[in-house]
Amino acid sequence: MNEPMRSALEAFIGQQAGAERVAIEEAKLLSGGSIQENWFIRAAVSGGAFAPELKLVVRTDAPSGVANSHGRTEEFALLKAAHAAGVTVPEPLWLCRDATLIGKQFFVMRFVGGVAASHLVVRDATLGGDRRMLLERLGAELGRIHSIRPPRTDLAFLPAPGSSPALQHVARMRRFLDGHRSAHPALEWGLRWLEIHVPERGELVLCHRDFRTGNYMVDENGLTAILDWEFTGWGDALEDVGWFCAKCWRFGGQGEAGGIGAREDFYRGYASVTGRRLEDEDIHYWEVMAHLNWAVIAVQQAERHLCGEESSLMLALTGHIVPELEYEILTLTETR
Repeated sequence: MNEPMRSALEAFIGQQAGAERVAIEEAKLLSGGSIQENWFIRAAVSGGAFAPELKLVVRTDAPSGVANSHGRTEEFALLKAAHAAGVTVPEPLWLCRDATLIGKQFFVMRFVGGVAASHLVVRDATLGGDRRMLLERLGAELGRIHSIRPPRTDLAFLPAPGSSPALQHVARMRRFLDGHRSAHPALEWGLRWLEIHVPERGELVLCHRDFRTGNYMVDENGLTAILDWEFTGWGDALEDVGWFCAKCWRFGGQGEAGGIGAREDFYRGYASVTGRRLEDEDIHYWEVMAHLNWAVIAVQQAERHLCGEESSLMLALTGHIVPELEYEILTLTETR
């Protein structure tokens, strides 16, 4: 972190916290976050309600983004709504809309400890505590997210859903593929399958749209936070369930629910909050959707690197998973 950015953040935090003085003693860029940048801040605070120390995360834009991701103002509003609904999220503190302060908009939330790295969470059984309890907790957290329903004036920026959220997703992905320089026949096949098998619209809820292993944090005792709200919008609740259970988000783990355990435990936690019993046959469609959506995002991520928008080995490697996703789409749609 350069000195102008450090000084600007000290002044901003001091003003928002009602402090006499704020001194940033530690600042480091956290790993992960190919779409957003997250800075860990440890600051000494003199005076005010937050003295003597604050541990924070400053969340702002990465050099380039992904289509359909929210800006920081919208993500901050979503985080506030989730926090008010009892979802386990880092407490959102302050939003800065003035892009001139550090060169881009940002918001500040409390730092929450834990591990989010998917490959560690899936393989290290000491993380997250009892895995059945962890899955029940995750199901319950998703149920609380889904308790947020339209209309909401604080979330008025979210596009109004049409008569079929599923077909809206299909149309969005098709628009991108039609304009892309490379052909992906297997993805086109999957999109057509989704059109033919589209279910009736379910009850509209706030969908996290990236609720998966890697986007929640755990410690040795259990869940500490649900992360990454930049794709959230109104939709069918089963969309999130399918995303969490999709094979592409198991990271080599054997459990069908996020790679960490059985679907039944996750379903049970969800039902404990919503009263809704989930059935595998209703979720299959949304697992196909999950693989299509992730494949399109992977193509977009690779394009960011290939077109020179952002030179990144991670983005380049993301493009190499597309064939694996295409194979899974064909497998999932083979007999249905």
